[in-house]
Amino acid sequence: MRVLVVGNGLAGTIASITLRELSPAADIDIFAEQEHLYFPRPNLIEFLAGNTSQEILFAFSEEWFDDHNISIHLGQPVRKLHPESKHVELDGGKKESYDFLLLANGASSWVPPIRGVDKKGVFTLRTLDDAVAIIGWIKDHTNVVIIGGGLLGLEIARAVRTRGASVQVVEFFPRLLPRQLDTEGASVLQSKIEDMGIKVHLGIVTEEILGDGKVEGLKFKSGEELEAQTAVVAAGVRPNIHLAAEAGLETDKGIIVDDSLQTSHPGIFAAGDNVQHRDKIYGIIPASFNQARTAAYKIAGHEKKYTGTVLSNTLKVVGLDLTSIGLVTPEEGTTDEFRKMIEEEGIYKKIVIQNGKLIGAIWMGTKQNINEINRIILKQIDVGMWKESLMKDDFDFSVL
Repeated sequence: MRVLVVGNGLAGTIASITLRELSPAADIDIFAEQEHLYFPRPNLIEFLAGNTSQEILFAFSEEWFDDHNISIHLGQPVRKLHPESKHVELDGGKKESYDFLLLANGASSWVPPIRGVDKKGVFTLRTLDDAVAIIGWIKDHTNVVIIGGGLLGLEIARAVRTRGASVQVVEFFPRLLPRQLDTEGASVLQSKIEDMGIKVHLGIVTEEILGDGKVEGLKFKSGEELEAQTAVVAAGVRPNIHLAAEAGLETDKGIIVDDSLQTSHPGIFAAGDNVQHRDKIYGIIPASFNQARTAAYKIAGHEKKYTGTVLSNTLKVVGLDLTSIGLVTPEEGTTDEFRKMIEEEGIYKKIVIQNGKLIGAIWMGTKQNINEINRIILKQIDVGMWKESLMKDDFDFSVL
């Protein structure tokens, strides 16, 4: 059995490792557009910040792949799929046949239609090459603006601030981390970020990047302008679906898969940030991990189903631990919400309860009891009797 894996990110790597465990005799080939081995994305931020070296960035060495009999082809992207004849095309028309194909080529940085994004000094951050380019540029262009106040934007802001740059963040939404935090939690986070010397601008739309050939500032829809020498766009990602769509596989916002992670064509599977499962695109590490393992099990002939992933992010944002689970910003009047805030310590806790069940939680500035909160949400335990006590540091979770 020969399995081709397109992409060497988290999903492609985990699927290959799992498949090797399940099928010792399978031929496994990974074809990657990038010239570099797989690295966890948090490592890229630490590299950008100067806290880790390129040598220890990667999760696995080339020798590790050799030892596990997994062939990895770096800098050799798949350009075209031929589902009926079960082969793919590489650059130059070279063909590679397969018995099973896994599309794990992830997502790409999305750049909004802002005038002037082609100027020198405008960057996105997705690859090691992106990070190297940013590091080189900000040595002499230290006035940096981050366009986007989501997780990636804030982590980039922290990283370049660590390198001594002057940093401002501009965000379209009226609060930071709109997917992970509510208004109160975002306010606590913003206070801690600004304590680091990072200026935050909320509720503004970037219309144009100013400058004669290179970045000199930003112009907003309101008419206001902001001086800058560097702009990093962190406005989210879009799934890479072009290979699948051109080959006639069913796509929407992502590559559509069933509960076994199989696409609309037998023998072709997909996993990771490019996948749309039951109308959802997750874009989070736990989903990519679970999808990759499910696809590997199915390819190896084992029964395993993927039924979805609870939206849960455990992050470190500008040095603060943050876990956001489930529904954290419900429709008003449909739930009970309880909060605890110690603003000077950056601590903010919130739980969301509906019909006695815990359906969402925010835990920022502390990790205490978060594993217990996560289990309660996953197991749908009725907490109605204790809902006002769950956030106490000394609550005895054994009663549940």
